[in-house]
Order: sequence, then C-alpha cells, then structure tokens
Amino acid sequence: MTEGFRLAVDIGGTFTDVVLAGNRQLHTAKLLTTHAQPAVAVMQGIRDILASTGVQPENISVMLHGTTLATNALIERKGAKTVLITTRGHRDVLEIGLENRFDQYDIFMQRPMPLVSRAHRFTVLERMSARGDVLRPLADDQISRVIAEVRASGAESVAIGLLHAWINPVHEERIEAALVKALPEILVSLSSRVCPEIREYERLSTTVANAYVQPLMSSYLEDLQQAIIAAGITAPLLIMTSGGGLTSVATASRFPVRLVESGPAGGAMLASALARRSGLNRVLAFDMGGTTAKLTLIDNAEPEWSRAFEVARAWKFRKGSGIPVRIPVLEMVEIGAGGGSVASVDALGRLQVGPGSVGSEPGPVAYGRGGNLATVTDADLVLGRLRPDRFAGGKLVLDRDKSAHVIRRDIAAVLQVDEIIAAAGIADTVTENMASAARNHAGEWGRDLAGRTLIAFGGSAPLHAAELARRLGIDRVIVPLSAGVGSAVGFLVAPAAFEVVRSRHFFVDEADTQNLPALITDMHIEAEAVIGPLLKGKSSRATLRAWMRYVGQGHEIPVSLPTEETARGVLSVAVLGDAFDRAYGAIYGRLIPEQRIEVLSFTYSLSGAAMAFPDPLPEGPTKNPALSRSGAQHTETEAGWFERTALQAGHTLAGPVRVIEDQTTTVVPSGWTVSTDPFGQLILVDTHMQG
Repeated sequence: MTEGFRLAVDIGGTFTDVVLAGNRQLHTAKLLTTHAQPAVAVMQGIRDILASTGVQPENISVMLHGTTLATNALIERKGAKTVLITTRGHRDVLEIGLENRFDQYDIFMQRPMPLVSRAHRFTVLERMSARGDVLRPLADDQISRVIAEVRASGAESVAIGLLHAWINPVHEERIEAALVKALPEILVSLSSRVCPEIREYERLSTTVANAYVQPLMSSYLEDLQQAIIAAGITAPLLIMTSGGGLTSVATASRFPVRLVESGPAGGAMLASALARRSGLNRVLAFDMGGTTAKLTLIDNAEPEWSRAFEVARAWKFRKGSGIPVRIPVLEMVEIGAGGGSVASVDALGRLQVGPGSVGSEPGPVAYGRGGNLATVTDADLVLGRLRPDRFAGGKLVLDRDKSAHVIRRDIAAVLQVDEIIAAAGIADTVTENMASAARNHAGEWGRDLAGRTLIAFGGSAPLHAAELARRLGIDRVIVPLSAGVGSAVGFLVAPAAFEVVRSRHFFVDEADTQNLPALITDMHIEAEAVIGPLLKGKSSRATLRAWMRYVGQGHEIPVSLPTEETARGVLSVAVLGDAFDRAYGAIYGRLIPEQRIEVLSFTYSLSGAAMAFPDPLPEGPTKNPALSRSGAQHTETEAGWFERTALQAGHTLAGPVRVIEDQTTTVVPSGWTVSTDPFGQLILVDTHMQG
C-alpha cells in the first residue's frame, strides 16, 4: 500500500462512523457508540477498517475527528464541577439572562438551570470601564480570598468572566496567574480568550460552557491521541470545529466549546463540496442519523455562517430555553428526529415522535439490546424499508417481530389501527417534523425551498429523503457515495481554519480608523499561531468581517471587508459605510436613509485550502444486482431490492425500489426514478412534479 491515506472518525449520539480514504478508494465502518468510553468504539472501528483493507498504521497521513461529546455533556449536565469568578454585583447574570420570556403564554415555562449553581459563583471587588480604563483596581486580598473559596469548593474547572474584560483582560489574567500557581491541577477558562466580545450574559455563558466541558474534552482528546499512537498511527490528529474548519488538539482542548456542532458541521462541508462539484447553486443539506436531524441551506456552494448558537434547549426545544454560546458556527436547524427517536401517543390521542431518543444504549427494540420503546427505526423495519440482515453492514441483525410487537402494543392498540398503519404514522410524523423545521428555518432566513436540490446523508436520511423532498416542493434528491457516514466524509474536505474575534464599538460617522490596521494585525497573528503549524508553509486565505447595525437596532449583521486595504491602513469610513450598505441591502432589500451606523465587533479568520474530494474509483456491477423483487410481506414493500454497486451511470430504475449499501438504504417511492451519475451519486427524481 502507498502512503497518503486519510482517516476520519465521527462520534454521533447513536453510531460512531469511520472512513478511510486513499488510492481513490473509500472504506467505511459503522459501530454503535460506546458512551461510557467513546474511544473504545473509535479504536475498534480503526482496527476493523485497517484489518479489512490491509492498510498499515504508518500509511495514515492525517486523522480527522469530530464528536458530540461536548454537546452531550452540556445536554446531559455531565460536565466538570465548575465555579465562576465574576465582578461583584454580577453574580446572578447567568440566571437573569436577557430578562425575557421565551414563551409568553406558558405559565409552566421553565428557564434553563445555570451550569454553575449560585453557591459556586464567587465575586471580586474590581471594575473596568467599557473603554478599558481601570475604575477600581483589583486588590491582592481579593485574589487571595477568591482562591481560598475555589480551593474549598473542590472545583475541577474555573471560569473567569469579569465585567468588560473583553476590552482589557488585565484583572482576569492576574487571577488566572494566581490560580495556576496555587491550584495547578485546575483548568481555567478566561472570557477574554474564550469570547472577547460585548454582551455580558452571552460572554459569561460561553466561558462557563467552555470551562464545564474542558476537563472532559481535554482528557478525552489526550487519551485518544495516546491510543492512536499506541496503535502505530503517528499522523497528526486534527479536530473538526462547529465553524466548518479543522484545528489542532491543543486548540480544541483550550476551546472545547467550539466543538459543540463539529459532527453536523462535517455534513454541511460535505454538502457544500458536492454542490460546488456538481454546479448546484441552491441546495438543502439533510443529515439524519440515529438521534437528530440537521438541515442546512447552502447557496452558491456556501452554507450560512453565524456567531450565535444555543445548546441544550430544555423546554420543548424552544428558542431561548437553552445555553447561549458565542462561537463560529455553521447556521443550521437541528431537531430530535433520528432512527432512535421514540414514538408515543399523548393524553389527547395524538401520535408524537421525538425529541427523546434511545441512542445506542439500549437502542431501538429491533437491535435486540434491551430496548423497549417504539422508534423510527422499528417503524422503518416493519414497513420493509430496512433489510434485517444488512443493517450497519451486517454488524447488527434486526428483529422485525420484536419491532412489530412494540408498535402494536404502544401505538397500534392505543390508536386502534394495525401495525402497518401505526408504523406508517410514525414515519409520516417524523418526516413532517423535519419538514416543518425546514420551512421555519428557511422562513427565518428569507429563503425559498422549492426548486432546491436535497442532498441526503446520514444513516437514516436516504430512507426519508424522497418523502421529505415531496413535502417541501423539491423534485430532486442526491444521495452521495458513502452517504451513511456522510459527516465523516465531510471531514475529509474541510480546511484547517481558525477565527478570532475582537469587540470594538464605534459610530461610523465619528470613526477614527487609524488604529484598525494594528487591531487586525494582532488578530492575524493570533490566528496564524493556531493554523500556521497545520498548514506547514502552504498559503492561507484571510476573511475579515465587521459586525455592524443601524443605531437603535438590537442585532448586527456580518459585513465583509477587504483585508488588503486594512493591511495598507486605508480601511476608511467610506469603505465601512459602503460595505454595510451592500450587505444590508442584499439581506433586506432596502436601506434606511440618514440613519447612523455603528460597528460592534470584528472577526478575522484564516483558512487553508480545502482538501481534495475523495472520489473513489467506480466499482464493477455485482453478480446479483436485484436481491429480490419482494423484500417483505407487507404493502409498502412490494418493491425491488438492488445493490447500489449494481446501478451504473445512465441506468434508470422506476420506483418503488430500495437501493441498499453497507451503511444505509435509499427508499425510492412510486412516482420517483433513481439513476447514478458519473460521480457515483444516486439521483432521485419526482416524475410527477417534473411532468
């Protein structure tokens, strides 16, 4: 075997996916996630895929990794024992929040509990102005007292978030230095490094979330790095971030809050690369796994970007009921809809699916691992959308009888229907949940869904993609090669990248822009320090944005700025104003004459070139392309089963058919056709809509 193989691993809520790319071949493996020790499934998958391919560990050139561990720790409240040190008088900022109700009329509404209890929120007497001037010095006795409080608390991690530290971090840094000296075993997160932005609540929330997951993530990443070295893999380990870029283990360990959407970000990067390769300008990426479904709008081969995200929505998945974090993130909507989503009938006799999931432990009833709740996977099995002997590459043999029993018991008997109708109801409900989420997401961004191409990946997405597309007015679906492990494949095309943020508030008509080049230079140096070692002398691309708004507005928009003019020191007021007008007009279709404009923050990112797309060589047809014409004994499944490798470019099949591969199954309903394009992608077309 030749050198240059790339290894990608994605830990999801239900499955751990492993992909090996090299010599124009893609090899995949899917294992159940081992939640107590996630590295167990990772290393088992690596051993399996190396053994099956004959690739030697020393032939791996890079290992790419994304994980939901940080997200799960926040959702399940299983992070480290954390304390917060803040300015006196601001102890309760995490509970006060934005002083609004995310549900005006629900009298039972519950706000999310802070990650740090009030008893573990300590204060120091100090004060910094919004311009960075020291209004009240931080005395040594204040530092000594708070260190004693931290020691007595038994904390594993400390978040330090002082008022206006984003503009002047000197007080935070003094406390950190004293803490490190007195308690060297404790990890420390500074708001001036984690989130140096205005808005005290979001800055504190982000810093606390980082501190809460840092011991877990730094320990896990260190253990994983040692495990892969012990396995003979000496290649660098790079971590996927929520912003769609790759970073080092050291940076990920310092800022683990940036990993909260690392897996879904890989899927969005895959869809963007496919859109770019196929010349598609309007795409809806659809990623459905075992626990959640993610939908991302992609225009001109680029997903939407954001700096605001909310983790662990605790009250009916309502916006505002979660933990706000300010990090670079790909804009997407994520709901509790996956193969493991639980189906039930509520007190009003309504069929409900999700957001709760059985995950991999114990998993759906069909897995035969002790599960006792009806799920989407059980419904798909009863409907004949899954072959019991081919699930997850044959590693799990599904039990249809057990699935049918639990659906009859929990759903059909309550609704007084047969098991097929009950299973169809589960599938329809979860699909409509995803369709509703997509409509709402598109509406929030002012985008249309009709006429887009749906790109489906993840183990469950190809089973539901055609029906989801029909409900959204979409007549074309693409299922890429190795769709069942799509997010891991997305890691293979992601660039090394890192973003730096600095808040600097000023009014454009009063601005003195002479200091901006020095600010941007400092940001460049910080970003270069992170990704420079990853690029190894290769060129990088800089992206500079100002976050601006009209005076009186509550939220700002990203405004792209020319980095070369900034470097020359000629980023003028006119350049800022013109750039804002273009960006605002593009979003809202109008400007507000005579209204003042203000700048709140700048972001500066450096990224390397995207990795080459791992196009595998086409495989020859199988000896038995049509597995059977009747896959099961019930109505929906009077359809042909075809091996995916049997479908050659230019060959079209009319539905209903099922196209099976190791990691997923593509359902092609009646009225749809399926063919294979030159890239090996399945192309599903709704003939009714196109006719």
